[in-house]
Amino acid sequence: MTVAPAPTAQTPSPLSRETLSARCDSAILAAKEAGDTAGVRRAVVTVLSEALSEGRAKIALDLEAYPFDGRLAAASYSALMDVVVSTALDLARDHLHPAHTPTSSERMALLAVGGFGRGEMAPFSDVDLLFLTPYKQTAWGESLVETVLYILWDLKLKVGQSVRNIDDCLRLGREDFTIRTALLERRLIWGDQGLSDELDDRLWNDLFKDTGPEFVEAKLDERETRHSRHGGSRYLVEPNIKESKGGLRDLQTLYWIGKYLYNVEQPYQLVDKGLLTAEELAVFSEAEAFLWSTRCHLHLVAGRANEQLTFDMQVEVASRLGFEDTEGQLGVERFMQAYFRQARAVGELSRIFLVALEARHIKAKPTIAGRLRWVLGGMGRDTTPEGFQLQDGRLTVEEPEKFCADPINILRLFAEGLESDTLIHPDALRMAAQNLDLITDEVRRDPRTNEIFLNMLLGHENPERGLRRMNETGVLGAFIPEFENIVAMMQFNMYHHYTVDEHTITCISVLSKIERGELVEDLPVASSILKDGVNRKVLYIALLLHDIGKGRPEDHSVIGAELASVICPRLGLDEADSELVVWLVRNHLLMSDVAQKRDISDPRTVSDFAGAVASQKRLKLLLVLTVCDIMGVGPNTWNNWKAVLLRQLYNATRDVLTGGIDTIERDRRVKDAKAALRASLTDFSEAQITQELDRHYPPYWAGLGTGTHVAVARLIPELALDAVGDDYTEDPDRDATRATYVTGDHPGIFSRLAGALALVGANVRDARTYTTSDGYAISVFWIQDAEGHPYEAARHARLSKMVGRALRGEVVTREALAPKDKIKRREADFVVPTTITFDNTGSDIFTIIEVDTRDRPGLLHDLTRALAAANINIFSAIIATYGEQAVDTFYAKDLFGLKLHSENKRDAVERALRQAIMRRPEGTE
Repeated sequence: MTVAPAPTAQTPSPLSRETLSARCDSAILAAKEAGDTAGVRRAVVTVLSEALSEGRAKIALDLEAYPFDGRLAAASYSALMDVVVSTALDLARDHLHPAHTPTSSERMALLAVGGFGRGEMAPFSDVDLLFLTPYKQTAWGESLVETVLYILWDLKLKVGQSVRNIDDCLRLGREDFTIRTALLERRLIWGDQGLSDELDDRLWNDLFKDTGPEFVEAKLDERETRHSRHGGSRYLVEPNIKESKGGLRDLQTLYWIGKYLYNVEQPYQLVDKGLLTAEELAVFSEAEAFLWSTRCHLHLVAGRANEQLTFDMQVEVASRLGFEDTEGQLGVERFMQAYFRQARAVGELSRIFLVALEARHIKAKPTIAGRLRWVLGGMGRDTTPEGFQLQDGRLTVEEPEKFCADPINILRLFAEGLESDTLIHPDALRMAAQNLDLITDEVRRDPRTNEIFLNMLLGHENPERGLRRMNETGVLGAFIPEFENIVAMMQFNMYHHYTVDEHTITCISVLSKIERGELVEDLPVASSILKDGVNRKVLYIALLLHDIGKGRPEDHSVIGAELASVICPRLGLDEADSELVVWLVRNHLLMSDVAQKRDISDPRTVSDFAGAVASQKRLKLLLVLTVCDIMGVGPNTWNNWKAVLLRQLYNATRDVLTGGIDTIERDRRVKDAKAALRASLTDFSEAQITQELDRHYPPYWAGLGTGTHVAVARLIPELALDAVGDDYTEDPDRDATRATYVTGDHPGIFSRLAGALALVGANVRDARTYTTSDGYAISVFWIQDAEGHPYEAARHARLSKMVGRALRGEVVTREALAPKDKIKRREADFVVPTTITFDNTGSDIFTIIEVDTRDRPGLLHDLTRALAAANINIFSAIIATYGEQAVDTFYAKDLFGLKLHSENKRDAVERALRQAIMRRPEGTE
């Protein structure tokens, strides 16, 4: 039979087939001379394994020296695998299963398929092989395939194999587009050249011919499904380098389509076929090189096949690629910003490529809905606007040079696309991207330009699409240069799901949904505020600019406000609106922080917040902005817990701003709370009710609801000496379970309870603790499970048992927590500096101790135990988490019931808290 020549793959293999064959022959000869005939395969595996390790090490060293040569590394890994696999086949054929007089059936061709067939492999990619036979498999062929597969498996390779004849390939290719795609990228690496050529002819003449449109649609459907499966956005902060939107698979899809339609062998041939320009090919090549470099380093860091750029992997890959920290931005953030810019470029290429296919009638064109909207949508015109035309159902320009003579037209392009609800043609988008330098300061200050932009922002049901188009072409950053800094900027934390620019546009999308009445059930207060009417211009611009200061060394709220003070007048806002936007940008975190980190039941908290807000107009705008900001962080970030806290703070602040809360009002609330309890205890005697009302201090009545008051009232009479009474009630308003405990007052009770909750996997979201005049301690926790849901009733008995054991000293909480107290590997590289502050002005009767540090299991237990040891009494604890960051706030007094006025005492408490934070076993899991 005609045998394929040794593979060359553009020469990047660190080992030749001849050298490896010679080494194997020597090992086989030695085994035979030693009489170890059965050890031939073992000898071959040993030599191949050493060669594979040497080759991989050489490629890895080269990649370390030239970290952006990922494309060459991918070709080298493929060429190395060519040599290993073909040598294994040579040895199996010549030494283990020789066919001395082969028949016409005893022929075989080994084809590399998939990425291996394309000549691209990451360090630990699968080895995809097609053993091609002329007819049905023979005994010789079965033995040869089995032996080779065992050799490859012994080499710890992950092999994807199939054994088929030519008819099988065509039949399966017709049925399955995945198989058809694999066959498209076949490459002969060993065996019968004629057999491979016959498959080639049959595929192109019997399968691929005249089926281009159906292949294109199948690949595009597959792409949509894949994007949806991996989050639907190219700006997710932990992307899959291969499968996510804007990843390698999207580039490969373009190549597959081009190869299927025109039988191209390399991406550069897409230019010859008119599917890409030379400039677009350069973008393709740059993105491909960056993504392959990232993927190869990712495999090497993980030591296995791994396509997910998780947080821990990002740090290592960024370091290998040479991204260093700068002032205001970490090296890993700079690396991910570069990644997202490449992902955006891949998206633009895909759009251009697909429109080229539409022009050739290979892909279905979009509908003419946009043109019909011009005619029927009440826009007062029945023709395409001057300077524009429709091409293949998309908006484009008639004369680009004339169009760009007035740079304001660049913004008109996006405005008309939004106005007509029409897709913009890639040629027009390309024209806009290539003429960004025309958008000068003069253009930015032109009232006509600003009118166009503000109308896009304010004059449509959803400006998101227009803003995203402008952002992806660079026009938004050119029009607002300060915005360009946050484009594709990643924030290296577990709280934010998107890049800063994507988060900003998502926030604006949320605001438009509220205005359209789509979120009334989830956001009744914000929806009513917008329905009643607010300054929309201020609100939309404040959202657009609220994070514009990120990536700089200063506090992003402060620097953002300074930038907003420059941008707003440039956009044409008057002085009053500009000042309001600046205030909102500077204070966009204020309401969220107060609601989640302070005790809203403390009147001083509300009065201080009201003083900072100063007016109902600001309060309304700040609430809506805060809601949009939280919802724009990512899926599932908004929940009932945050909704209740913000709603309570908003209502209490509105009361202060409209009438004020004084001592008389506070006394009235205490009186109302007692009256509600009396009305609920219909089975209590008057003496019992009086005793219950008299034993509690005013903060107890103000800090808890009637349901908790009732639970405590029923627990105390049944409480045995040295026992603990408990009640577990689901609180749907907070998506949590309210756990109420009553016990005799002893030092450290609150800490022991927090430890017991941590031991059973309950996450504390809020807590209150009070003492009574007759010696009881009342501790109330709102707890959730690991998924953020109420702690299920089936686990209450176990929780109650653990609490009892902890209070009786049968379990040493700190020791029991030790195995759980490890940082997950993907979170290990997050740096969360510890900050501890003491505030004696934020409450009339308490010192507010705020601990901002890295979250971990048992943190609340350790902190509260340290406070108890320092003779600090805790009256309430507010727990807030932001990804890996925890902010625990304690309202506390000293042993004598006073605030912590002494600086020496505060210093001692801070030292104790820092020691408690550091008291954590080393290691990751």
